[in-house]
Amino acid sequence: MKANPLAWPFRLQCALGALVCVALLAYALYLQYVEYLDPCPLCIFQRVAFIGMAAVFALGALHGPRSRGGRMAYGALAALCAAVGIAVAGRHVWLQSLPADEVPSCSSMGLDYMLDTFPVGEVVAKVFTGSGECAAVDWSFLGLGMPAWTLLWYVLLAGWALWIAARRR
Repeated sequence: MKANPLAWPFRLQCALGALVCVALLAYALYLQYVEYLDPCPLCIFQRVAFIGMAAVFALGALHGPRSRGGRMAYGALAALCAAVGIAVAGRHVWLQSLPADEVPSCSSMGLDYMLDTFPVGEVVAKVFTGSGECAAVDWSFLGLGMPAWTLLWYVLLAGWALWIAARRR
């Protein structure tokens, strides 16, 4: 096998994408269950986008389509999941950058309660319009909070998905 991942076959490149997503999710679970950093609703939505990307990459690795159209479909689906993640993480970064007096009020309801009580569309609207608890910066590395790092990873993984899908073989 070639050492350069840019020259790997489609299956291995998809497996690498899935592995990166799983590693990021594992780190999020470590922070939650070992470091006791509870995720806010936007963090949970970002996890869902990573799970979607991991699933698409894993399916691409298992299927290994030979046709360019098949590879492009997997790349487009992974990039679509990344675009959702970019939108959620972008909103989260924006909330964290607001001055304290401009942060929307926190919802007194937890995400679990909202999902049990309201339709999914209404839950998403409530989380995106009034998630003051998401403005708290509980973790940072090199001066960037968790949402900024996830935003960076979404952009990198979207680029990876599109590159492996469009690459001539």
